[in-house]
Amino acid sequence: MFRLPLLILLSLVIAFGGGMWSASRVLTATSGFGAISLGPWVGYPELQTASADPFAKAHRASDGRILLGRAEGLVFTASEDQDGDALSGLCSYEVSGQTPPARFWTLRTTDNAGTPLPAAEMFPASLTSWTTLREPDGTFRITLSAKPATGNWIRLDADSGVAFVLTLIDTPTAGSAGLIELDMPTIRQIGCRDA
Repeated sequence: MFRLPLLILLSLVIAFGGGMWSASRVLTATSGFGAISLGPWVGYPELQTASADPFAKAHRASDGRILLGRAEGLVFTASEDQDGDALSGLCSYEVSGQTPPARFWTLRTTDNAGTPLPAAEMFPASLTSWTTLREPDGTFRITLSAKPATGNWIRLDADSGVAFVLTLIDTPTAGSAGLIELDMPTIRQIGCRDA
């Protein structure tokens, strides 16, 4: 007598629960379609525009972050180095080269979920185009490590995977159709320490 209603209820629970779980999984797995990969750096130029795909819009709504408009800037994230190895908070890295043209840029570290890594007082957690020392040819070298380094240094001390976020503000790159040909900084691992 109660067997049929229980089977229907079980089917509905599985269907709705599975649907909600799969939707949540898709929203956390990607920022949408239209990613542009430049070496280890990945950017989503359409993410914050009206022409963004439905997954990107849903991701943006669930994330709750204010994003830059296309004319305002572009955000690139790297979760691996030039050799394709995942970035780790237990390793040291050198980010070198130059950025695409931009009025201002920032480089910061986050965990794999995009949350900024906490930094102890008096230690740099990020660098900007205004505070970065450059070579005579305009290139730069930034060391990211747990131990202080001469020149440009960002403290990187975490026990898990990390990501580097390069934000270009007021850049013609955001509206450019030739994004694939941009020169982005390289990311090289320069050593690791034990956990």
